[in-house]
Amino acid sequence: MNPELQTSQAREAFYRRDRRSVGMARDFTRTALADWRVGRRADDVLLCVSEVTTNAVLHGVPPGRGFRLRLALHPDGVLRTEVHDSGPGELRYGDMSPESEQGRGLLLVALLADKWGVGEREPGKVVWCEFEVRE
Repeated sequence: MNPELQTSQAREAFYRRDRRSVGMARDFTRTALADWRVGRRADDVLLCVSEVTTNAVLHGVPPGRGFRLRLALHPDGVLRTEVHDSGPGELRYGDMSPESEQGRGLLLVALLADKWGVGEREPGKVVWCEFEVRE
């Protein structure tokens, strides 16, 4: 992490409801992490951003709408990611059977992030994750 970090740094971007937006959000996150010199846990952050933005595209963003990704690096070494969408606020773990090819995204988020949750917004929700990235 950048040893000179004194105040929070934040970046945000807006994406359309399009599967290509997941890769764009991941690239945006990778660039921010590199600019902020965050190496520790970068893979965990990128995987969680991929999972949460995929959920937004597939389940949280109504047709014709989009989602916002916000990244914030705080002076205490905590990186927070937020995905804001206008879909319903309920999140569920998917089918966890061995044969299922879906439904494990939130389980991965729960395992990799130090904290995560869902907050309300009008309309929709904010799915957030936090990671201790201080070395």
